[in-house]
Amino acid sequence: MDESEIRLTQYSHGAGCGCKIAPFQLEEILKGSRGDFGGDPSILIGSDSMNDAVAYDLGNQALISTVDFFTPIVDDPYDFGRVAAANALSDVYAMGAKPIFALGILGWPVDKLPTSLASEVLKGARSICLQANIQMAGGHSIDSSEPIFGLSVNGLIDSSKIKSNSAAQADDLLYITKPIGTGILATAIKRGTASKEDSSLLVEQLCRLNSIGELLASMASVHAMTDVTGFGILGHALEMAEASGLSFNLRFDAIPLIGDGLLDEYIAKFMIPDNTFRNFKSYGHKTNELSGRQVQILCDPQTNGGLLISLDREGKSEFEDSVTEAGQEFWCIGEVNTASKFPINII
Repeated sequence: MDESEIRLTQYSHGAGCGCKIAPFQLEEILKGSRGDFGGDPSILIGSDSMNDAVAYDLGNQALISTVDFFTPIVDDPYDFGRVAAANALSDVYAMGAKPIFALGILGWPVDKLPTSLASEVLKGARSICLQANIQMAGGHSIDSSEPIFGLSVNGLIDSSKIKSNSAAQADDLLYITKPIGTGILATAIKRGTASKEDSSLLVEQLCRLNSIGELLASMASVHAMTDVTGFGILGHALEMAEASGLSFNLRFDAIPLIGDGLLDEYIAKFMIPDNTFRNFKSYGHKTNELSGRQVQILCDPQTNGGLLISLDREGKSEFEDSVTEAGQEFWCIGEVNTASKFPINII
């Protein structure tokens, strides 16, 4: 087998976070178990509000722990490792924490793909871990029917500075730190229609760390934070709105899209992930009426998407100056309101 001709995306049914179980199915799976921590007071944040990671009390500090893995979203094994590692680290950054170490999770179809490619996946992951100033200190592997890779990541944070998705406040501004559309581009790669330039654009975004979250932990004006992944911006905004007991107004035209008019070209070619429609089936009834294009954009499953931030208006200048100085892009895409008929209103 010529390794240079192997396309990893052809060995999996999904792509990146697009392989996640649909929200309505996950809700059924978790029914009755969410929030059941056996009365352990040391668990500061668990799964009850669908946060990005668990927070465990260590006294003045908290341990932030998460796990994230998926099937290939790109064809190159080194890039697959990089993307999966950056995506897993994002959950820790979304809580405002500093990563301290990671463990690898590998599933590999050893009867279908050379193990040398799995080694490249690990090399890619290590390169991202080094970028985050941590080590991939160990892990576990299995023989599986599809390639799977991810990380279990641990981080630390001052207990008083933890950011969750449940603390948004009415009249906050909503910001996002990366453009939307990675699911559409990933589908184009899987179906062999993405250009080399567009594929490179996707990989560049997918490997970009959300390390700005660590900086935002010190800002009291940042009330709530989450990262946008497989449920799309609409799904993760919904989680934040419902966890906070409020409603969000999202300005559709303000939401940044990857590439200059790129997504509409691929949408016209029907490069829509299956999970886009499963996402909409899960939570479309919790928003006002959407156009077809709005569904295709807002429900597009993201991989290592940007941070969605709920910010006190009084902290607008400090926030924008700080993230600009850090070299981080950002877009203001909406506002937080008191609870209304729909948790999410697209305007």
